[in-house]
Amino acid sequence: MVADLSTGIAGGYCTKLLRDGGAEVVKLEPPEGDSLRRWSASGAEIADDRDGALFGFLAGGKAGVVADPNVPADLDLVDAVLAAADVVIWSPGSRLAEHPRFAPAAVRRAHRHLVVTAVTPFGLDGPWSGRAATEFTLQAWSGGIVGLGRGAPEQAPVQVGGRVGEWFAGAYASAATMTSRLRTLGSGAGELVDLSMLETQILGLTYFPVSFFEALGRPFRTERRLSVPGVAAAADGLVALGCGTAQQWFDLCAMVGHAEWIDEDTDLSITERATKHAPDIFAWLAEQPAEVIRDLATAFRIPNGPVVHGANATTMDHHVARRAFTVNPRDGFLQPGPPYRTRPDLLCGPAAAPRLGEHTERYRAARPVHRPAAARVRPDPLPFRELRVLDLTTYWAGPSCTHFLAMLGAEVVHVESAGRPDGTRLIAGVAASEEQWWEKSPIFSGLNTNKKGLTVDFRSERGRALLQRLAASCDVVVENYTPRVLEQIGLDYPALRESRPDTIMVRMPGFGLDGPWRDNPAFAYIIEDTSGLTWLTGHRDRNPVEPYSIGDPNAGVHALNALLLALEQRRKTGRGALVEAAMVDAALNVAAEQVIEYSAYGALLERDGNRGPQAAPQNLYRAAGVDEFGREDCWVAIAVATDAQWRALRAALGDPFWALTPELSSAGGRRRHHSSIDEHLSAWCAARDSDEIVRTLWAAGVPVAKVIQPHRQAELPQLRHRGFFEPVPHPVAETARHSTVPARFSAGPHRFHRSPAPLLGQHNTELLTGIGLSEAEISALENEGIIGGTPAVARTPVKSE
Repeated sequence: MVADLSTGIAGGYCTKLLRDGGAEVVKLEPPEGDSLRRWSASGAEIADDRDGALFGFLAGGKAGVVADPNVPADLDLVDAVLAAADVVIWSPGSRLAEHPRFAPAAVRRAHRHLVVTAVTPFGLDGPWSGRAATEFTLQAWSGGIVGLGRGAPEQAPVQVGGRVGEWFAGAYASAATMTSRLRTLGSGAGELVDLSMLETQILGLTYFPVSFFEALGRPFRTERRLSVPGVAAAADGLVALGCGTAQQWFDLCAMVGHAEWIDEDTDLSITERATKHAPDIFAWLAEQPAEVIRDLATAFRIPNGPVVHGANATTMDHHVARRAFTVNPRDGFLQPGPPYRTRPDLLCGPAAAPRLGEHTERYRAARPVHRPAAARVRPDPLPFRELRVLDLTTYWAGPSCTHFLAMLGAEVVHVESAGRPDGTRLIAGVAASEEQWWEKSPIFSGLNTNKKGLTVDFRSERGRALLQRLAASCDVVVENYTPRVLEQIGLDYPALRESRPDTIMVRMPGFGLDGPWRDNPAFAYIIEDTSGLTWLTGHRDRNPVEPYSIGDPNAGVHALNALLLALEQRRKTGRGALVEAAMVDAALNVAAEQVIEYSAYGALLERDGNRGPQAAPQNLYRAAGVDEFGREDCWVAIAVATDAQWRALRAALGDPFWALTPELSSAGGRRRHHSSIDEHLSAWCAARDSDEIVRTLWAAGVPVAKVIQPHRQAELPQLRHRGFFEPVPHPVAETARHSTVPARFSAGPHRFHRSPAPLLGQHNTELLTGIGLSEAEISALENEGIIGGTPAVARTPVKSE
């Protein structure tokens, strides 16, 4: 049983994932209910006898219990539910959760058997614990608003829309909770899981910037620029095209009729070349119908897709073919189906959300549960110590899933080939003149610490046989190739089951194992385009901007959730499972609000720059001074989410006459006069530097943040306090700090990075000897090029940035 003492999207999505995985979830609310019951992002009116549609989606299948924190008998009722539960999910924001009796530490003292997962902006302790924050200000503190240089340089940086950080935090909270539950099961001892939303945003919205900066001595990117082509105007609407590799650039040149660009004598990177020729590219696209562009791009193997939003997502051919959306069983609106699929089916189907207090009397009448005293058994700080994982993944999405397991003790064997190493080895822009340049990618390092490295060329029959033997020795196989690859090499799930019936296989295709888009290239930005994540990102007067970040790690954490469900099923039954964790299904779930709002209320949610539906005012404001690159490009994020915060802001500004207008005392009035408020705040901020603004407003209790460059994350005192970054020595590259897990587990570990990422083929001999090969056989394999430790073809890595 899961006791849900959370409010908002992060806790709601965490407990939804747990409920869909089979948990009994009891939602504990004060008499006024969770604030989401009255929520609509579009401002739609919600009748008194109804709940908001988003609440209906997140609370489906949960039980509802109301308890008044001012009534002693109701406090005892909550305690009785906690005594019967195995897990409690807690976040601040409701009168019930914030009662001293139900603070995370108090719950742990009173109920030692419980896994208590606390979801807070900065964590439960540290210099920033308890400070005012919103999802928007956390994006600024994380460096995620600057991110990978998102947006046009002549405008303010732009947030990733849709409060995506809250959804991502919820998915991580679910995975961390299941991890803790798996390791404490049967011990009688629980654990405190302290999750920081700031840290989840760093993992979801930035690309290992601290590791990059410290290993290579330069930031990943120093300026904002729009992706080319990115989201572009066709003759009859919008179309999205990606150009992330040299081959895609060459193909794009040919497609738009400028093959001469391919052979230009230039030192410019692919991105710089695309930007140089952007006017000609956009002019060509503007003359073609979107469907013609997409057909041509598909023929050229250029990643492409429609720009999906709440109104058209449910009609996209691929989503229709895969039945990606389902009907809410109580209120009839459309909502995404599960973010992953399993065989056998491990998920509960859609169910109605509870009316406020619907099940209170049932739980009041339940017999009290008396727990035996907790055993004096300390849970293993490395809960996956006995787990062996064959990691057939590359780039970001797949490795981020298996990296969590490796940081918590699993033996993870990361497979590459000398001819085609993991792509993240090749995108750091390290000069080929440097010795062992392929070992110096901080991105590969950031995703693969604690893993073992094996190279196998599985295009050969002997290489395929080696992989099949190794797979038979592993508990879990994770892969993110295009769907046809595993069948071709004889490593699909039926083949694995023949040699090991309890094998768990996690497949992470971009668009799933079936449907018309099955074999389409699936880069993160195309996943963002086809799920709605792109639609809500950008300024209103321009085309949407691809987040270029969240699509990959979001897929990784959802695949991790599914894998943990499969491990629990195997623990209970001894049987394995096939998990299909399509990237686009995970993205559709964290973009769920768009389809839900359109289906329930006919409201199309639109991008609005740095404004948002939850706070007003909410925006970025330019501060005085210059940034580290000598530009007048310093910004602060301010978000006023409550009337109390507005009064605090007004007082911090000295109660200026303009702010005393009575209409501004309500959220609706502030939203109507947002532009006027922005003008006044802009003038106030322009006369002060970022540090002064933050000191003044944060001390008053106003959510505020500096928009930091992402490579400065490790300088934040809260992250230093929590040890979120750990220095990792490397035998070839510079020592650099690496991000860890965005939760602190009271049972440990207290250090996550135990060994650096493997050199190419570093563990070939160890791993192949382990499956019975002799030294002579291993030498022969190396001589034949089936295994190796050096890229087979010496070539200069093409600069992608």
